[in-house]
Amino acid sequence: MPSIQFKGKSSVETFHLTVPYRRLVPMPELSRTEKLSLEDNLILHGDNLIALKALLPTFTGKVKCIYIDPPYNTGNEGWTYNDNVSSPMHAAWLNDIVGRDDLTRHDKWLCMIWPRLKLLRELLRNDGAIFVSIDDNEAHRLRMVMDEIFGEQNFVAQIVWQRNYAPKNTAQFFSDDHDYIVVYAKNISQFQLNLLPRTEEQDAAYRNPDNDPRGLWKASDLSARNHYSLGTYAITTPSGRVISGPPKGSYWRVSKEKLEQLDLDNRIWWGKDRDSVPAIKRFLTEVKEGVVAQTLWFYKDVGHTQDAKKELLSILDFESSDDVFITPKPSELIQRVLQIASDPDSIVLDSFAGSGTTAQAVLAQNAEDGGMRRFILIEQEEYADHLTAERVRRVIAGVPGAATKPCAWATAAVSRSSR
Repeated sequence: MPSIQFKGKSSVETFHLTVPYRRLVPMPELSRTEKLSLEDNLILHGDNLIALKALLPTFTGKVKCIYIDPPYNTGNEGWTYNDNVSSPMHAAWLNDIVGRDDLTRHDKWLCMIWPRLKLLRELLRNDGAIFVSIDDNEAHRLRMVMDEIFGEQNFVAQIVWQRNYAPKNTAQFFSDDHDYIVVYAKNISQFQLNLLPRTEEQDAAYRNPDNDPRGLWKASDLSARNHYSLGTYAITTPSGRVISGPPKGSYWRVSKEKLEQLDLDNRIWWGKDRDSVPAIKRFLTEVKEGVVAQTLWFYKDVGHTQDAKKELLSILDFESSDDVFITPKPSELIQRVLQIASDPDSIVLDSFAGSGTTAQAVLAQNAEDGGMRRFILIEQEEYADHLTAERVRRVIAGVPGAATKPCAWATAAVSRSSR
């Protein structure tokens, strides 16, 4: 298997093994519970590499779904929530561990993400998966890193999320309208995606023009492009018209004998005039209870960045527009991840928690399906309490449109001293 090479790789390849185990220090004054309980939702404040290592003794192999939104490494250092890897914390870490001054920003990003992905993999359940938001700056490098750490055989999909609803006329070349979500399973043989709930729009496609006692149905094309040796024959409609064969370049998807059997069972639709090309009736009662997730996620279904900003502003107060996250994720987007990749009792982890969107998505999904999912958020920046945790507080307090079920969580700091 091809491997990715970057400056500093030899220093970080096994660095996660040398990270000491640290204590989680309860902060009851910031919590919704009086003492730290690892059975509650957790918000951890501290370096996410050290925090992940601190979780290993309790949570190794127990996390069903991981969603992370790491820095995209766009080079934007002037923003309050640095989107590069040149923050003082990372700069000091790189100097101590890698000790090189010739690293490009891509080398720095790879050195940062490698050991964190190593620890995240250890926390995953064997039937779990990790979802990583990224854009074109590092998407190809991320895929190569994850191929090495998770195994290329465990690649599931690279989802395209339509994050913008309108083109940017200031773009130099193309208006970037999408991000990616890269998905890897811990063990592809044990991983399974949930079906998405059927929508009213999807169910509306089913009708019953012939009053079939089996109920609503939808006409399905009898022809297909896949070659079928018994799929080229003439069909005579009930009105007597002869259809010489399937459309050019296609085949009937069932044999002539099978077609006759389906017709006897009133599972073939010939049109109201009984003279149309036949179609197979698919009954709503016989289709799957949900629909298979696709790799194109449109903003009409999961929101866009402007929705995310409005959502954040409706919950939190900011002194100026400069303090608002530039590209927050809408909770609907992460809720979609939870719908397809978590169980009602799953542990969900986000080690780049940012504004706390993942916690809101967990609470919303629990409210929707009655689940008892738990979240673990890790945020290393100073806004962990007044932004990340404060969002959770307000959502639980009953921000309009958000989950209102009671929810206990413990806030903890990651100790600087080892056990």
